[in-house]
Amino acid sequence: MNPALLAAEDLSMFGRDPWWLVVIKAVFCFAFLMVTVLISIVMERKVVAWMQLRIGPNRHGPWGMLQSLADGVKLMLKEDVVVKRADKVVYVLAPIVSAVPAFMAIAVIPFGPAGNEISIFGQPTTMQLTDLPIAMLYILAVASVGIYGIVLAGWSSGSTYPLLGGLRACAQMISYEIAMGAAFASVFLYSGSMSTSAIVEAQADRWFVVLLPVSFLIYMVTMVGEVNRAPFDMPESEGDLVGGFNTEYSSIKFAMFMLAEYVNMVTVSVVSVTLFLGGWRAPYPISTFWPGANHGWWPMLWFVAKVVLLLFLFVWLRGTLPRVRYDQLMKLGWKVLIPVSVVWLMLVATVRALRNQNIAFQSIVLYVAGAVLAVLLLSFVVDMFRERRAKPEAEAAEAAKSGEFDPMAGGFPVPPLPGQTLPPVPRRRPRGERQLIVSGGPDTGSDGKETDGV
Repeated sequence: MNPALLAAEDLSMFGRDPWWLVVIKAVFCFAFLMVTVLISIVMERKVVAWMQLRIGPNRHGPWGMLQSLADGVKLMLKEDVVVKRADKVVYVLAPIVSAVPAFMAIAVIPFGPAGNEISIFGQPTTMQLTDLPIAMLYILAVASVGIYGIVLAGWSSGSTYPLLGGLRACAQMISYEIAMGAAFASVFLYSGSMSTSAIVEAQADRWFVVLLPVSFLIYMVTMVGEVNRAPFDMPESEGDLVGGFNTEYSSIKFAMFMLAEYVNMVTVSVVSVTLFLGGWRAPYPISTFWPGANHGWWPMLWFVAKVVLLLFLFVWLRGTLPRVRYDQLMKLGWKVLIPVSVVWLMLVATVRALRNQNIAFQSIVLYVAGAVLAVLLLSFVVDMFRERRAKPEAEAAEAAKSGEFDPMAGGFPVPPLPGQTLPPVPRRRPRGERQLIVSGGPDTGSDGKETDGV
């Protein structure tokens, strides 16, 4: 393993801060999330209004910048209604279970270098609350706990639509966390660590978005599904669930669900920045001609700028893409993301194993290209035989469709399948030959016999 990575895994600089500095860091992490949530809510309403040629919020504060704060005050002052059939204890605890874990993941995210780069009231410290050798597993565990708040909220409401929303959230979490974990594993193989500070240090020469583009794309899709944002907002689909899991909630409890959604947006964005976009490191052109770009307080600026760009991506997706169907959501998770992430993880593990054996990069490229060509050739042969086998079946099905359809063949009437036509109705003129028949006219006879017009 690279000695630089072993040095980066030294976490002895953490845990030495005095208690008052730990409190300051914890308050800063909480304030950072809250302020970012307030900004992201206003940004979402402003950007979507701009995309739809509307004005957006423009009443509260300058340019409507205090709209999200006004919404929070309004929700806290509204009447708090508790459903009669609800399980009271779980009904009240569900918003807390959903909101609290959303704040916990930020504790291991580095805002700057791991060394004592800054000083707060004369005390040198790191720009990170703490770090763990298994920090990414901690983030995965915390994110999984937050989903249970949605599931419990749907179950405890005692209503049908919230229950459906909770079940959708559970299925969506299981479907997309598997692919997310595989995307994380590729990063662990390249960085040699699960520590967030070590992962950022491993991207000193090249960001992982360049080395692991497939893992980055998989995580970008799964993080949208994890936070239940459009176009994957199935648990709170207003069109068919009337609000989803939070239908029976109001006042401050509804505000906590809304807060948890936006805090989770910020959390998955900072995780994406840490794993794939170089973390607190300055972008490539800036870091080359400015040696001090990654020192002092500047790393926090680059980190926040990357997070804001990813939050804009969330808003962009919501204002652009329509909501997918639930079967499309499950198909994407189980039939596309999971197989692709597992195959990509095996490929990354193979490359890393060959690199550890000191095999030249050109030879690795040849091996990988040969394996890919062999798989493509095998799939081509399988498809060719499948087409030959399916051709007679398709011809037989076409011949069956071309025949006359008997709706009473099974003893009771059945509707025709696509491609089948009902036999013509007896004593009924074709559509093109129908005409208006005047009462008492010559065509009013029955069975060829004229009537007296009665």
